[in-house]
Amino acid sequence: MTSPSNRRAHVVGLGLIGASVALALRDVGWDVTGTDLDPSVVTAALSAGVISGSEMSEAHELIIIATPAGAVGDVANALLAACERPDLVVTDVAGVKGSIVGAVADPRFLGGHPMAGSELRGLAGARADLFEGCTWVLTPTERTSPSTYSTLHGILREIGANVVAVSAEDHDRLVAIASHVPHLLAGALMNEASRVAEQDAVLLQLAAGGFRDMTRIAAGDPTIWPDVLFENHAAIVEALEALEGRLRSLREALASERRDVIESSLRTAATARHQLPGRALRSESLAYLRVKVSDQPGVLASVTMAASDLLVNIYDIEIAHGIEGAGGTLLLAIDAEQADVFAGALGALGFQVVREQ
Repeated sequence: MTSPSNRRAHVVGLGLIGASVALALRDVGWDVTGTDLDPSVVTAALSAGVISGSEMSEAHELIIIATPAGAVGDVANALLAACERPDLVVTDVAGVKGSIVGAVADPRFLGGHPMAGSELRGLAGARADLFEGCTWVLTPTERTSPSTYSTLHGILREIGANVVAVSAEDHDRLVAIASHVPHLLAGALMNEASRVAEQDAVLLQLAAGGFRDMTRIAAGDPTIWPDVLFENHAAIVEALEALEGRLRSLREALASERRDVIESSLRTAATARHQLPGRALRSESLAYLRVKVSDQPGVLASVTMAASDLLVNIYDIEIAHGIEGAGGTLLLAIDAEQADVFAGALGALGFQVVREQ
């Protein structure tokens, strides 16, 4: 096991997310190097201490690709082909996963997406604490090495993220609603308000908390979004069409003064909003489950995705012994209050589960 003082990571792309990952890793003891297509960004990152250098070597055990989504597959395949290190872990931070996961077959690659961001842009907006308490999605496949998942999960927990696992297809479908459509709507609402304000300048002075909350993400970097939106266009178009239907129903209800329809819509929305889970915190009361697993493709993905389906946060995951040949054991640390339910769900999937006392 490498000691914290000499763990080495490399970040490709030093924008807001890439530089924030570099800072977060640096703060927990990693030596982080990095590159960017813009040499001036590399110079600024070196000057600010975000990275310690720009050269990459076989000594690096972790590579984070923070390029636009359309470039991730090619970058990942090139880096993996150039490095023979068997315990290398390569991941990305793109907001779309299906096309990327489909393009990279190496078991050392594991697609990822931190659900974090800022209205600030580029290196200047980077923060070491950007991922504290955020949800970081991983998209394991049948090809994913168990050690790749276990290692990356531990690193992300170390920088404060809460890790969930879903399939790449489910990620893209769900994130269309949770992230992509909201960004488009915030932009549309801000543009409409700006148009009206050309004739009634006082409008923007009337913009209170609700308007500001809804349009905050419209201030984000517009250059990074088209790539993500086009990569996930099918799921986004479907979500927009469903939303258009809701808006049409509301417009018709207002025109016909259907108070019951309006109240029902607002009531169900309020109930759903109150039920949104808060950011998960580190649990002080953990239970440990030992899960016997066979040496079958996709076993680790089945376990982690079952946890995500039940909103069970896995605080730590360890491969107790190899999952090669005869199989092995996963040691999972989860919230004690969720242990029985999760153990039951795994049992229903055919896993042998033992809760440690």
